[in-house]
Amino acid sequence: MVDAQTGNVADLVAEAAARVPDHTALLDDAAGHALTWRQIDDAANAFAATLLAAGVTAGDRVLVLLPGGVPFCVALFGVLRADAVVVPLSAEAPAPEVRRVLTDSGAGLVVGPVPEGVEATGIPGPDLTAGVSVAPGAPARGGEDLAVLCYTSGTAGVPRGVMLSHRALLSNVEQCAALRPAPVNATDRVLLAVPLFHLYGLGPGLFQVAAAGATAVLMDRFATETALELCERHRITAMVGVPPMYQAFAGVGSERLAVALASMRLLTSGAAPLPAPVLGAIRQTTGLNVYEGYGLTETGPVLTSTLVGGYAKAGSVGRPIPGVELRLVDSDGVPLVAIDDPDEPLVELDEGEVSETGLVSVRGANLFSGYWPDGAHGPDDEGWFRTGDVGYLDADGDLHLVDRANDLIIVNGFNVYPHEVERVLLELAGVAESAAVGVPDERSGERVKVVVALVPGAALTEEAVREHCAQRLAKFKVPGVVEFVDALPHSVTGKLRRASLR
Repeated sequence: MVDAQTGNVADLVAEAAARVPDHTALLDDAAGHALTWRQIDDAANAFAATLLAAGVTAGDRVLVLLPGGVPFCVALFGVLRADAVVVPLSAEAPAPEVRRVLTDSGAGLVVGPVPEGVEATGIPGPDLTAGVSVAPGAPARGGEDLAVLCYTSGTAGVPRGVMLSHRALLSNVEQCAALRPAPVNATDRVLLAVPLFHLYGLGPGLFQVAAAGATAVLMDRFATETALELCERHRITAMVGVPPMYQAFAGVGSERLAVALASMRLLTSGAAPLPAPVLGAIRQTTGLNVYEGYGLTETGPVLTSTLVGGYAKAGSVGRPIPGVELRLVDSDGVPLVAIDDPDEPLVELDEGEVSETGLVSVRGANLFSGYWPDGAHGPDDEGWFRTGDVGYLDADGDLHLVDRANDLIIVNGFNVYPHEVERVLLELAGVAESAAVGVPDERSGERVKVVVALVPGAALTEEAVREHCAQRLAKFKVPGVVEFVDALPHSVTGKLRRASLR
């Protein structure tokens, strides 16, 4: 295992190449790619050399704007091996979002096609057939040095760069690998259908596979039948998924699902709550549990898992993984209840009882270094960080999330903050005020609903609202429901009452 205190995330590939050089590392049927760990290591070296020749220096931010296939993975490890910082973003991100991230991060180079209207220097993705003429040498940066700068919307809707060090990412890989059963072992073939520009796809997915020297079967875009075909053809043994994927699986029929998942040993889910009926349907059809976890980009990302307790408990996201401390605090940060040892239940609670509800606060080596560029609002002086979520603990010590401290909307596991959507709506002539809220959706968990109040005499259509948003926001942030009202509800202090709009 790579030393989290000093190592570089790209060392995961180098170690896998040394340990199992001829074992298949990454499979992408759609693109016709199947590379071994030695080939991935060589390709990462070659791309690192390309970046260095292009003038990239230690600590430079490099925006990776590629679909989630093998070239994306090689580019990511190549950037890290060149001692630079990866700034991952969806290949489908609209031009305004790319411009914002480029400006804020100071990235001087884009790997992949540069969107029209964006001024930036771009280079093609890695050539997977290129040999290594001059290897770049072992990375000099690691440990506390910045590895990945992931952008997530802040509470005000402004994208914020989450600073993740090599130490944070490698620590979370190590923490997850200590779970039993292990989320990924050396003989696994893991279906990765979660987008790799999202930290959930990277950490529990790609990095965990590399650490184990296993095989990842990549899907850039989830489609139910394609996923089932891949599971059957490649005899997939583990899957990193999100609730809408399992909801889609539960709807295909028991016979088809049982055949497709016949080789599966472990299903994991994260990024959003897993509905109890979906868990029950998968369990009844296949005999498999779906083990749910919880975390944030800021926490590297995994904090808890039902794997810790060994039982997929509906409505729970499990206990803290090894190396993570969790406590519930009040609004002043005063601890209400803590769990430092996942093997020790909360003895002060009788069976069926639950703890007081509080804000989730965590501590561990997997936490981020604060927000870009100055590390603001990271863990406090004692290493604790409040996640912004509210929950309670049951008598087994399992965490149940009951609400969010903000008005976050989660669409297919991706975060949408209302203010980001509302700011775009205010660009439209005739909009006096707007509010974005999340409403339940059977396929995506939630979808964005916007309620718009127009200035007197103005006229606007639902189609015009959606078209305007589609040009400025990522697809999952575009409103699925548009409603027009005369005025929005406010409290006596002028605060918008979002709850009444859902």
